Amino acid sequence: MSKDAENPDFQRAASAPALPTRTIGFIWFCLRQFRAMLFLMMIMEAGQAAGSILVPYAIKALMDAVAARPVADALWEAFKQPLMLLIGLNIAEILFSRGSGALLIIMGPRLRQRTSHLLYAYLQQHSPRYFANHFAGSLAHRVSETAMSVNHTTWSVLFDFWPIAITFMVSIFLLLQVNVGLGGFVAGWVFLYVASSYWMATRCQPYAQNYAATRSLVNGKIVDTVTNMLNVKLFARLDYEREYLEGYLENEVREGRRTFWYMERVRWFQFTAAAVLKIGTIGYALQLWNNQEISVGDFAMSTGLALLIISDARNLTRRFLEFFEYVGNVANGVDTIVKPHEIIDKPDAQPLRVRSGRIEFREVCFGYESDRPVFEHLNVTIEPGQRVGLVGYSGSGKSTFVSLILRNYEPQSGQVLIDDQDIVHTTQDSLHQQVSLIPQEPSLFHRSLKENIAYGRLQASDADIQSATRLAHADTFIADMPDGYEALVGERGVKLSGGQRQRIAIARVLLKDAPILILDEATSSLDSVTEKTIQENLDRVMGVKTVIAVAHRLSTIAHLDRILVFDQGRIVEDGNHDALLTKKGFYYQLWTMQAGGFLPDQQP
Repeated sequence: MSKDAENPDFQRAASAPALPTRTIGFIWFCLRQFRAMLFLMMIMEAGQAAGSILVPYAIKALMDAVAARPVADALWEAFKQPLMLLIGLNIAEILFSRGSGALLIIMGPRLRQRTSHLLYAYLQQHSPRYFANHFAGSLAHRVSETAMSVNHTTWSVLFDFWPIAITFMVSIFLLLQVNVGLGGFVAGWVFLYVASSYWMATRCQPYAQNYAATRSLVNGKIVDTVTNMLNVKLFARLDYEREYLEGYLENEVREGRRTFWYMERVRWFQFTAAAVLKIGTIGYALQLWNNQEISVGDFAMSTGLALLIISDARNLTRRFLEFFEYVGNVANGVDTIVKPHEIIDKPDAQPLRVRSGRIEFREVCFGYESDRPVFEHLNVTIEPGQRVGLVGYSGSGKSTFVSLILRNYEPQSGQVLIDDQDIVHTTQDSLHQQVSLIPQEPSLFHRSLKENIAYGRLQASDADIQSATRLAHADTFIADMPDGYEALVGERGVKLSGGQRQRIAIARVLLKDAPILILDEATSSLDSVTEKTIQENLDRVMGVKTVIAVAHRLSTIAHLDRILVFDQGRIVEDGNHDALLTKKGFYYQLWTMQAGGFLPDQQP
């Protein structure tokens, strides 16, 4: 466990990167590995900008040479130095710019890779509650967008603001050498222009953000409609959907116009300011030349510098706006991902060692919200090798019971022990290695069937994979697929039916062969014949495993050693199927009222 230097209460997993929670700190954390390369790029960009802005100085030297030597004798001797300077500046500009470009090619992809890796490594350590509160697609997009924005923020500083700063500084220095008043005029213009551009960019940012949010909303509405196009047609709502979308499109038009009109005012400022600099510089320089205070070359250099300054400064407001957008994207990513980790390994956490598989809840108090407890002082023990069913209405506490064993959540008080080891003091990886779960709605990777099954044991042989597949009764449908075990299953396994996905999930867990097995309606998507076959296979391989089975179809757990009956966070009955029926209590009511073999969602 580690704490944030800025906030000692900030909790993060020890294996997670120590990402700063502030935007600039985060960007520098991603960049610091490339410090030498960044410094070299700054030198090269400064050289490239200086080479470009010094060209008018070389032209000044040429013009002064022309003015000093009107007769074209000894031409080379007269113009050698300014010509060599002009050639050298152009060569330097090419070499520095392309050297910087080569470093960008080397560093750019690596910087994005590093940022994505750091964010993903931090994201992995968040709790199931965190992932339940965020869309997976949104998190993936946030990682990608943040990594890209770190790159763009860096390039904005290196290739936009830094060269412009060099251009301004060198230009003002050269003009001050010509005439202090002329240099002071341009320096004052630069200061006012940069300050005004920054101010206008901050004023424009809300317009741009609202416009972007509106475009995103419109895009979401279109995607939603296209996704549900079958429903639109079945309900004959084509006209309705067009009218529905039109309202959002009108909002987009209004937000777009507001943004563009503001940008148009910015352009009025830019063009007016440019005209002031051009006319002011030329007029001032003409007056100085007329008073014989500057040479013809100085006049030409002043004019050339003014034009170069205007060229670099004209899009400064847009660059500021883009910079704010990139920094905002990074800040959004940091705020979303770099949050305290809810569940972490203790500093002294030890690997869980399962000898027999005994599970004990000791005085466990837990609630998803502090004022709405699910369990209060829950005490129950599941003996090694016992096969225990959990039944009860929806919301009675069955899934919470399982989640606490998996340490998806931590109790507010009390202990969950496995073989007398408090799981809070064991490492999460070791706990999850010793406990297997077959969920009701299994999710598969968009990988081959073989890779999905082998996820239970990465080093498993083909024979082991095929054996687990047969036990899960998945070998038949795999054999019928054109690519067999190499067939891709699609995102979350969408190319497979619900029953096929469930059989792959069962095979994966059988291959893992953990000593504690949790079944959450593991066969609910299967037909009765297949379910019976798989149930028999599961009974065989369970052996001495400790098994916990959550069920809504009571017939699937009637043969187990023990049944725990939950109601409103309490275990109201405990015994085997026959004993509980004999008592004619809560379980008896469940058994007699189940419809089609399933329990109703709530008590009638």
